[in-house]
Amino acid sequence: MVVKLSKAEKKVCYDKKLCSLLDEYGKVLIAAADNVGSNQLQSIRRGLRGDSVILMGKNTLIRRCIRFHTEKTGNKDFLNLLPLLVGNVGLIFTKGDLKEVSEEVAKYKFTNLKYSRVEIDEVRFEWAECMLDCI
Repeated sequence: MVVKLSKAEKKVCYDKKLCSLLDEYGKVLIAAADNVGSNQLQSIRRGLRGDSVILMGKNTLIRRCIRFHTEKTGNKDFLNLLPLLVGNVGLIFTKGDLKEVSEEVAKYKFTNLKYSRVEIDEVRFEWAECMLDCI
């Protein structure tokens, strides 16, 4: 039988995971993830496997974890990330070169077919490029 964790326990686990990533990896990219599907994100994770880790989550929880981590360690470098955590973003932790990682992520730019309802019988299709840009 699987025991489900409470919300508080999930937050503690997420905090430990983020703190270990901040300790282990020295470099962080922030990637906007608007219009990126789960399959696309999974293929990007597969492509970055080895020297990089992608972390998605609640921005408020990430901010809180970063603040607690900087208070514990005294490393204030990660506080520069806080104003950039706005919208649908993810953190890419890496040990490698940031330029190589951003080029690897750029290989996975896909286009999504989006539709919008104009009138009851008319449907207009528009091609929209995925917003997987590194900030």
